[in-house]
Amino acid sequence: MNIKITGTGSYIPTEIIQNVDFENHQFLNADGSQIRHPSPVVIDKFQKITGIEERRYASEELNTSDIAFLSAEKAIADSGIDPETLDYIIVAHNFGDVNKNSSQADTVPSLAARVKHLLKIKNPYCVAYDVLFGCPGWIEGVIQAMSFIKSDMAKKCLVIGAETLSRVIDKHDRDSMIYSDGSGASIIEITENTGGIISSASASYTYDEANFLYFGNTYDTSSKDSTKYIKMYGRKIYEFALTNVPKAMKKCLDQANVDISEVKKILIHQANEKMDEAIVKRFYELYEQEAPDGIMPMSIQKLGNSSVATIPTLFDLILKGKIANQSIDPGDILLFASVGAGMNINAFLYQF
Repeated sequence: MNIKITGTGSYIPTEIIQNVDFENHQFLNADGSQIRHPSPVVIDKFQKITGIEERRYASEELNTSDIAFLSAEKAIADSGIDPETLDYIIVAHNFGDVNKNSSQADTVPSLAARVKHLLKIKNPYCVAYDVLFGCPGWIEGVIQAMSFIKSDMAKKCLVIGAETLSRVIDKHDRDSMIYSDGSGASIIEITENTGGIISSASASYTYDEANFLYFGNTYDTSSKDSTKYIKMYGRKIYEFALTNVPKAMKKCLDQANVDISEVKKILIHQANEKMDEAIVKRFYELYEQEAPDGIMPMSIQKLGNSSVATIPTLFDLILKGKIANQSIDPGDILLFASVGAGMNINAFLYQF
């Protein structure tokens, strides 16, 4: 018996926000002072570093739980399971449901409960709960699902990563251009097929690193706006990720006794193109090798950073043939890895 992902689905919001749409933004430094470069220059530098050309925002009538449901429907259909046979619904997010033009996050009831309601599942023993683990939340949900199945507490789980970051960004912060909305879902179940989850690793670095990502005030110090927005210390996160993510990736390989040459794809959280490239390069350097061409599929150029949704969305798009020059074949060894608020890091090794 093996624990496999038997169905995937994603929801890509319809509202396209291009970099040019930020040209009239008044970007400020953290102390409220004016950034000395004009917005077009700031945007050009941003694109060169992050790789982001455009991103997607959810339409006004949809909330995080809604798009989580939409991706879940697709994953269930893709797997062919009866949703009433699900033992767990695990929804990873960070901010709950946040209505458009609202500052208040809504997490009661949980987003997982809302998704179960929208799926019209009657089975009371289908347990629905949320995971708050930063951007690595979907991977952590998969690891938890695997643990439930291994311990005989479940046979089928639905794991979703969904977020509407467009509703918690400060328009005066240049980092606001990174964030986007989206949702990805997967069915995890026990099967007789070959392959599945081989190994996993999770870590939380909180002694010095807990507040690298946080909720803070607008950079417009003249404003009376008391709303809190997502903020980050980008350089610290970059250095932290470059040091620690490759270690978690290596731990997965080493404990499974899998040679790095067997890895066909690395699906990494779509946080920043340059950072992701540096992480993968450092990972291969740990084995005194160079990263093969095409090893790291990317979706950030068109979809931005949708936090917990990036990896399950990327996986689904590859399987559906929607990422150019990328495919996954039966038997391929895949390495999933993420880093985010907390600071949390995780990874799992998977045979398709």
